[in-house]
Amino acid sequence: MDKFTSQVEPLSFFRRDFEARVGFRSSGATDVNAWLSGLIAAALTAITYTVLYVLPKNYVTLMFIERGPTQHAAAFLGFWCATILTIKHKKLRLQSMALTRDITPQSNNFVLSSQTADQIIEKIHENADDPERFMVYQRILTAISNLKNLGRVSDVDEILKSLAERDENVHETSFGLLNGFLWAIPVLGFIGTVLGLSVSISNFSGLLDSKNGMSDIVDSLKEVTAGLSTAFETTLVALVIALVLQLWMTVQKNAEERFLDDSQDYCFRQVVNRLRILPYEESREV
Repeated sequence: MDKFTSQVEPLSFFRRDFEARVGFRSSGATDVNAWLSGLIAAALTAITYTVLYVLPKNYVTLMFIERGPTQHAAAFLGFWCATILTIKHKKLRLQSMALTRDITPQSNNFVLSSQTADQIIEKIHENADDPERFMVYQRILTAISNLKNLGRVSDVDEILKSLAERDENVHETSFGLLNGFLWAIPVLGFIGTVLGLSVSISNFSGLLDSKNGMSDIVDSLKEVTAGLSTAFETTLVALVIALVLQLWMTVQKNAEERFLDDSQDYCFRQVVNRLRILPYEESREV
């Protein structure tokens, strides 16, 4: 049998994964730790508003500072979504690195069977220090273990298909928090609109009932327009944040779906396409 010739540094999930490096629990897929991403988002929000308060007052700074609490909440959720998407991108890059390394010899003479399964398992552990943390390696190890222990070649393809379906479900679930936030951000903008309109209507009603002089009426009109600014600008900011994040999430989701497709192709090339029922195994397959 041909020897493996690739001599590369093994992948290490715990040295490369961002969450693991900072001491937080990390999944082996692209799911993101909500606590870590929330803490980062809170820090980014605090830094952003500190800078806005220091900068000279202008239309942009006033839009975020003086338009009520819903604007602050929308900014926080926006940073939270952006943090999750950034970490997911890093995790996807790490998972994709496993697809660049072969686990079977390139020789056409190699046959994957219960007799050669140990060689594949050994090669996977050479490729990664912690292969169970890499989605595609975890799939193959589970399927190969069945082949090694039971010798049932016919089960390997079915196991890989079921694991692929499970990973697709995990992929969809990993976007659950993002979907919730992208629903909440526009709602916060609409709440800000209602609050701003309420303030404007209240101030305008007071203006109509007042019997003050012209200067007092002008001051009251400023309060009315301030309420209208809050009403429209909170919705504007929330919708812009939601639009940008929705497009970003779509790009990330498509990238993860391509990775899942590439993982299936990898399993087919490296495992399924190499499976053979050897003569001495035929009786075990019956």
